[in-house]
Amino acid sequence: MPTFTGKTFASFYKNLLGLNQSSNTGVDATTRTVHDGAGQSTSVSLSDDVLSVQPQNDDSVGSLLCKNSGGSNILAVDTTNSKVLMGASQVPATLFKEMGLYDFSPTAGYHYPLIANTMHFESAYAGDNDWGNGADPATTLDVSGLTQQENAIAVYWYLENNITLDSVRFMATADGSATLNFHLFAYTLDTSSNYGDLSAGAVHANGTVAATNSTIKTGTFTLDTADIDAGKVVVGFVENVTDTSDVSVSFQIKYHIR
Repeated sequence: MPTFTGKTFASFYKNLLGLNQSSNTGVDATTRTVHDGAGQSTSVSLSDDVLSVQPQNDDSVGSLLCKNSGGSNILAVDTTNSKVLMGASQVPATLFKEMGLYDFSPTAGYHYPLIANTMHFESAYAGDNDWGNGADPATTLDVSGLTQQENAIAVYWYLENNITLDSVRFMATADGSATLNFHLFAYTLDTSSNYGDLSAGAVHANGTVAATNSTIKTGTFTLDTADIDAGKVVVGFVENVTDTSDVSVSFQIKYHIR
């Protein structure tokens, strides 16, 4: 801050900061914008209990920053991309969801959903729960047509919040040499009439791997659409394109709340 010593008030008053308040009563319970001496609004607003930051003209990747003594960001609020970045690596505050199937016996060319919730694995799961043999999994599901509706509960991941996918990683192996296709779909869940049915299925991530019985392959999916809205049901799928070799597959979904 420049020194005011020996200067006239007219030469420095524009550099002073003050609350946008007509009375001379100081900080109170009302949150007010901080202005400079020329009346220009800053991004900061204050009250006796609130500190608020809101860009006046343009969003930026660093609308609010907290740095360490070396000058590196430890916390950054990115209003351009609606992210809060944390830590030395400056990544969003992330969450993880895991899905998987263990020693699973598929029919070649069919899409099978991965178990998404902690529960008992039922022996008839495979025969009752394929989602078609098209290029992608089915975009709708009628639970009244399933032999066992409980299978759907095992594979539904219901979203309570809007999320953005950061990455989806797979790990996979097979009893033989097999090409495995992976999909991550989001569906609209019927909660008002045909309870539990799914519609409007859309692929959000996909991948493929050549699995063998002597390796555990890993990699990341291609993200088709990163954002998934609250209220959607997310389902992961594996397809053994080659044959009926047993497969073991896991998905690790890294995401953050929007």
